[in-house]
Amino acid sequence: MKNFIARTLITAAAILLTSYVLHTGVIIDRFRTALVVALVLSVLNFFVKPLLILITLPVTILTLGLFLFIVNAIIILLASNLVSGFHVKSLGWALVFSLLLSLFTYLLESIIQPDYRKKND
Repeated sequence: MKNFIARTLITAAAILLTSYVLHTGVIIDRFRTALVVALVLSVLNFFVKPLLILITLPVTILTLGLFLFIVNAIIILLASNLVSGFHVKSLGWALVFSLLLSLFTYLLESIIQPDYRKKND
């Protein structure tokens, strides 16, 4: 449970950082909204993303897995529709947001919890 809370806080910080970098395409009100977005993204990634991957499997195979980037962007857009105070302007912004969010989450986790990746890989 402690690890889930730490990862959620790190993801919320990465969401804020990413929205700051992409301030013209992604708008987020405050840290509490980022926390809600992090929780909603974790729920969507757990329940909805596997279904989307299954449905889009032929296209994903055809594109050698590159379509998974679009699936991630769709998950971001779904979160944007579900959480008030979080707005992503388009699929393109959602795609860039998801890529940068992954990068910033990885960097923040490696700074804050440097031995986490070693224990869990």
